[in-house]
Amino acid sequence: MSEEYVEDKDGMKIRKLAELKTSTTKDYEEAMLRRVEEFKHAKGQDSQFNDILQNTFVKAFSTALDLKLQVDKALGEDNLKKLHKAIDDILFLGL
Repeated sequence: MSEEYVEDKDGMKIRKLAELKTSTTKDYEEAMLRRVEEFKHAKGQDSQFNDILQNTFVKAFSTALDLKLQVDKALGEDNLKKLHKAIDDILFLGL
């Protein structure tokens, strides 16, 4: 990924911000789900000295991600795009 710079009137180079798109979140979401599943299986088979707090966090995180996937499926593709567009608009208001 090449970085683009803009030079202002004082000669200072300013790096352009990358464009944020919600379409790339699907890849990150799938990678995160795979990591959670791998971690859940690896830690679930360890000895009795597993950290209870860690296991609880992983189970809660896994449940939250599963719930998010169910909501995404329930909304449908068009409504999901509209929701992502609305979220983007809200987040870009602060810029």
